[in-house]
Amino acid sequence: MELKHAPHNATGQQAHWSNLQESGTIRGILFMLWLQRVFGRRFFNALLYPVMIYFFMFNRRARQASLEFLQTHAAKYPDYWQGKLPGYRDVFRHMYSFGQCILDKLLAWSTPIREQDFEIAQEPLLAEFMAKTTGQLIIGSHLGNLEYCRGFVQRYKARRINALVYDQHSANFVAAMQKINPESRIHIYQVNELDIPLILQLKAKIEQGEWLFIAGDRIPLSGEARTVTVDFLGRPAQFPIGPYMLAKVLQCEVQLMFSYRKAQKIYFELVPFAQQVTLPRKDGGAQLQAYAQQYASALEQQAARAPLQWFNFYPYWSSSRAANESAHKLTAQD
Repeated sequence: MELKHAPHNATGQQAHWSNLQESGTIRGILFMLWLQRVFGRRFFNALLYPVMIYFFMFNRRARQASLEFLQTHAAKYPDYWQGKLPGYRDVFRHMYSFGQCILDKLLAWSTPIREQDFEIAQEPLLAEFMAKTTGQLIIGSHLGNLEYCRGFVQRYKARRINALVYDQHSANFVAAMQKINPESRIHIYQVNELDIPLILQLKAKIEQGEWLFIAGDRIPLSGEARTVTVDFLGRPAQFPIGPYMLAKVLQCEVQLMFSYRKAQKIYFELVPFAQQVTLPRKDGGAQLQAYAQQYASALEQQAARAPLQWFNFYPYWSSSRAANESAHKLTAQD
């Protein structure tokens, strides 16, 4: 949820993204919301500049990860950048967009979201989906702001959303959002592993017609053992298999949702994924890889149009993580 500082372990190796220390506090998060309410968005935007300059100057890991992502994006989609190679000015724009997103997440929990605020892709498809009474597994991402789905919950009061969050250091942000709106129909579960009791609990919620959200674009806490290699922006990356393993157990429909700010509107798109995830005993691994690639390709289509809405500020590709760890090993030996 937030830009974070990057500690290293005793050997100097780069930490897993989930071990990064959370930068914000509950009071600080609520103070951001208070500023916006009292002084307006323009004042908040102006105040955000020195805050993000601080992160830009002192969070080298996030700065380098942003530059790598933007330049990887430019290599695959040069027309978006008009032939120019992204530099540190674009990195700052990227971080500034993230600061804006944090406020938008808070607003999504604390203020009504109007239908006219949205630009909805394929409205008939979304209307058909919203009319369903069966439980759904929805795979989201760290591109944009999935909390905007709350706007749809407000329009369809019977909908109850359950979100699985693996980042234990986002506790401050989660607590702040729940403090802002304790009556929200979004329920957040912070988990380390999907054990049997939790899976049975989630299955019961699906059977009751509730929605379950899970992110599909970060390496799980257990490491790369539960990932497969896919192509993302023309480079090999490790994507988790957890969402598809969970979908197999839940035996429900699976959708993808993407939502991010687009000028003054909120772009929202539902992408059908699978009526039911099946994993044959023979070549089940190949099928998992196919599901992960299907997700990665859909995620890339969104990132292609809105790269500054991509909020993964750590070495993302396998090659960059390996190079990062090697550099820290050499530093530790010096």
